[in-house]
Amino acid sequence: MSADPDARTDVGVDPETESEMGAAIDPDVDISTANTMRERANESRIKLWVMLGANRLLITGLLALFVFVAFVALGVFVYPPFEASLRSADTIETMFSTMIGAIVTATTLVLTISQLVISQENGPLGEQHARMSDTMDFRSYTRDLIGQPMPADPSMFLRVVIDAARRRAEALRSAIADNDDDQLRAEVDEFTESIVGNAEEVDEELDGATFGEFDVLFAALNFNYGWKLFQVERIADDHEESLTDEDHAILDELRTSLSMFGPAREHIKTLYFEWALIDLSQLILYVAVPALVVAAAMLAFVDGSTLTGATVGVPDILWLVAGGFTVTTLPFLLLIAYIARVATIAKRTLAIGPLILRGSQR
Repeated sequence: MSADPDARTDVGVDPETESEMGAAIDPDVDISTANTMRERANESRIKLWVMLGANRLLITGLLALFVFVAFVALGVFVYPPFEASLRSADTIETMFSTMIGAIVTATTLVLTISQLVISQENGPLGEQHARMSDTMDFRSYTRDLIGQPMPADPSMFLRVVIDAARRRAEALRSAIADNDDDQLRAEVDEFTESIVGNAEEVDEELDGATFGEFDVLFAALNFNYGWKLFQVERIADDHEESLTDEDHAILDELRTSLSMFGPAREHIKTLYFEWALIDLSQLILYVAVPALVVAAAMLAFVDGSTLTGATVGVPDILWLVAGGFTVTTLPFLLLIAYIARVATIAKRTLAIGPLILRGSQR
């Protein structure tokens, strides 16, 4: 993740400390960032809720409601002759025969996607052994980093990695507290406050989060480790002469802690993508059968003379056709809801490490 240079006051820096730093910090140096992805990206809370935070079934329901209301509104206000078309032409037959073909095709496609996802977990014994070895090597390396066995729970694992970065940032601030370089002390103090504030925000979000419900990954997206890695490298380079060998060693340890968060988050993200795509496949299979039944029933039992009355000024035949059409679109609405989240996450995490891709955050 990357930073918003204008978000420097959002990290909980004490006003007195900030005033003391004001004369020392170069105004051209941006160090702190806001503690959440939404603040850094400067995007609408509603947009992020729809694309990421909201339950996917709720979004599917809202999309279905929109399709139903839009269909009725178009039939009543935009094209009033639509009722006559429903009663006299083969419009109903054409609509729902087409939807049957679309549902079958979409369901087959989803099954193919599921097979591709599942195939990633399959392989000969040698590949499975290599995967296990890589996993255990990573756990061993992380154990050396955090000083304790790596937790099995994804949220706890991310919490201990973030906590290790926080502790090493505080150690860096303590190490340079007596340094004669005022600029260095001010930058490290603000940088430490940024890490601590961001770590506390993410730690609170991870507390009690359950993998599979997106809470874990959503919290991880709020920790912009890439920008912090860049700041570690910049501070080490800009103040090389002012830093002692011990200071450089602490900076290297902080850099290692932050860099470990990258592959950890990517691993959690990969697992979530597989989890979400399997959930999507199951849900589409569940709704595909009712959608096919409704489409077939509309073909077999409904024609222009089935309903002749009106409710609240809207022809009953239009209510029926709109409802049937909405049900047959449920597999596609589920696909839209899930892929919107997956695509948004993928776009926001394209780069691993200190690379800033979003122009508004440079």
